[in-house]
Amino acid sequence: MALPGIAPYALPRAADLPQPRGPWQPQRDRLALLVHDMQRYFCRPYPEGAPLAPMVANIARLIAAARAAGVPVFYTAQKGNQFRPDRGLQADLWGPGMSATPEHEEILPQLAPEQGDIVLHKHRYSAFQRSNLETLMRARGRDQLMICGIYAHIGCLATAVEAFQRDIEAFAIADAQADFSREKHDLAMGWIAATCGVPLLTEQALDVFAGEVATCA
Repeated sequence: MALPGIAPYALPRAADLPQPRGPWQPQRDRLALLVHDMQRYFCRPYPEGAPLAPMVANIARLIAAARAAGVPVFYTAQKGNQFRPDRGLQADLWGPGMSATPEHEEILPQLAPEQGDIVLHKHRYSAFQRSNLETLMRARGRDQLMICGIYAHIGCLATAVEAFQRDIEAFAIADAQADFSREKHDLAMGWIAATCGVPLLTEQALDVFAGEVATCA
C-alpha cells in the first residue's frame, strides 16, 4: 500500500501535448497558481535526476514569476499522523500516510512558501475538498487555476476535474508535474485535455505571467 518506487523518465515536451478540447486561454489577471503536494514524503520515491529535478526547477520558475506578476500562489500540504477515520478510504489504498515529522511534512525548501502565499491543509486527492480554495480564489477575482506538482494522475488530475465542475478553468503544466511513470503522466494529460482542462508547458505559463499571450490550441 506504500508509494511505489519510481524509475527515471523524461518530462513531456511540446510535441507530446494532446490537443485540448476546451478553448480556454490563460490570462494573468484571472489566474492562480497551485503547487500541489510538493512535500518530502511524496518526493522521496523519485531517483536523482528526471523527472523530479527538472520538474522542481520548473515549479520554482513558475512560483517566482507568479509572485512577480501578482498572481496568487497556493500550496497544498498534508499533515502527518492522520486520524484513521479522518483519513478514510485513502488508508485502504495508501496505508497510514506520512508521519508528523519535517522529513515527511516539509515542502521542498527550494519551493518553500513565502509571506503572502497560502498553504491549504490537504484532506483528499482534490485540493478543493474540505478547503476554502474556491472561496479564496473568488475573493481575489480568480477563475483560472494553473496546477503543478505531484502526482499528475492522482491529486493533480482530481483537482483539475473538480475545478472544471466549479466553472474554474484548469491548466495542467505538463513539465511542472510528475507521476509514477511516463505512461501515467501522459494518461493524465490526455484525460485532462479531453474532459476538463488544458495542458501547457512551463514556458507558455511564464509568457502569461510576463504579460504575453500563450496560444494553447
